[in-house]
Amino acid sequence: MFRTLTAFVGLLALLLGATVSTQTKADSDFKVTLLGTGTPIPDLDRFGPSTLVQAGNQKMLFDAGRGATIRLRQIDSSGTLLSNIDALFLTHYHSDHTLGIPDLWLTGWLANRRKQPFRLIGPVGAKSLMANLESAYALDIKIRIEDEKLLPDGIATVVEEFEMDGVVYERDGVKVIAFTVDHGAAIKPAVGYRIEYKGHAVLISGDTRYDQNVIKYGSGVDLLIHEVCVARPELLSSNAYAKRVADHHTSPREAGQVFSLAKPKLAVYSHLVFLSSDKVPRATVDDIVAGTRETYSGPLQVGEDLMSFEIGDTVTVVRQRNP
Repeated sequence: MFRTLTAFVGLLALLLGATVSTQTKADSDFKVTLLGTGTPIPDLDRFGPSTLVQAGNQKMLFDAGRGATIRLRQIDSSGTLLSNIDALFLTHYHSDHTLGIPDLWLTGWLANRRKQPFRLIGPVGAKSLMANLESAYALDIKIRIEDEKLLPDGIATVVEEFEMDGVVYERDGVKVIAFTVDHGAAIKPAVGYRIEYKGHAVLISGDTRYDQNVIKYGSGVDLLIHEVCVARPELLSSNAYAKRVADHHTSPREAGQVFSLAKPKLAVYSHLVFLSSDKVPRATVDDIVAGTRETYSGPLQVGEDLMSFEIGDTVTVVRQRNP
């Protein structure tokens, strides 16, 4: 038995091949924070999918699921970060990845905190999505400009769409590369992103089945953040709906194969899809790890909301308890 938590954490770091910390430390120049690691099902512990990447002076959000603004406020009580996201990138147009957009866009404008246009970048469909949100909230915007004297510059939008794999954002030493992934025949477009900065790289898989593009773009990255779907075998053999959902995602065993081939410094799970029914209980985090270990023996973290990763010569994992 370990006499102290510190001793246990030290051994865990050795086994995982990553530096692990339970204390919040000074911000790194390249930092990734999991704002939401959940699914469309409301969960107090796992909010909707959303990942914050801070690289140099760039603050980028990848997807904006339910509660993204709350998580941003939890890591920055001043609200400065909420109003100063340089760009929001979308992986695809399932609602659990986009529900937080109006909250981020509108709330970040309050009290004239955001002074520049809201920038949204995504595959084809981003312009239509944002145009419809502008229409839906037109009356709210009109009222606040007239009544609260909010400046229109902060609620303006700049939307950029892309159709091809390649660089979609490059600024102040930060490069973001989009690549196509396979989330199912009907779920197109769907993309992942590789973020490069100072010779380091992070990959966000987006929602996907096992896909060679994740391996191609994730090869040798410092941090590979991958979705995962887990269900008990008896559920998949008896429940057609669960089987359809699982077929659009990556199993722990398949994700382990991705990690083994890509060889990141640290593999991380986010957007954890736990399937269950009235008759079959949901699988567990331990089941995810066990399935992954069938095909991958390297450094692994199962992500939690507000977990962050500071990237340099090593990848430091920082856990922050949800209030």
